[in-house]
Amino acid sequence: MECEQKPVSMFVLFARLFSIVAKNLENEFGQKGLEVLAKSVKEFGVARGQDIARRAEAQGEDNSIGNYLKNYDMERSELFGYVTEYKDNKIYQEFTRCIFAETWMNAGEEKYGRIYCENIDPAIAEGFNKDLQCEHDNIMYKDKKCTFCFKIKE
Repeated sequence: MECEQKPVSMFVLFARLFSIVAKNLENEFGQKGLEVLAKSVKEFGVARGQDIARRAEAQGEDNSIGNYLKNYDMERSELFGYVTEYKDNKIYQEFTRCIFAETWMNAGEEKYGRIYCENIDPAIAEGFNKDLQCEHDNIMYKDKKCTFCFKIKE
């Protein structure tokens, strides 16, 4: 087995840990374990969103949609490929590269990655602003891209 010469991204390490936790929960508790994992991802996401709202507040900003991404808590590195468009009081994002999804797909663990991907962004948005809705129409595992639309509930 060959060792990598450079440090491994924290994103890759997170994805690997998530898969191990998911597999162990599934092996020990079956579907109920995966449901607990999804609930945990949602709780983690809401807490992150609340932290993002506090970051905005510390900058003298409110938790309106225009302040969401500018106060986001996760850095974006070259391991992500995406475009963001602000239009009609909505935020549209399209990701064509995601190190999380790549890690899970390379390991054949999309099943576990989907639990994270399908739950995290709506929960972060809700934590930031209870009226901020996240529509996640395309997903990397099936569509080779992820698309998001963030908007205030009507």
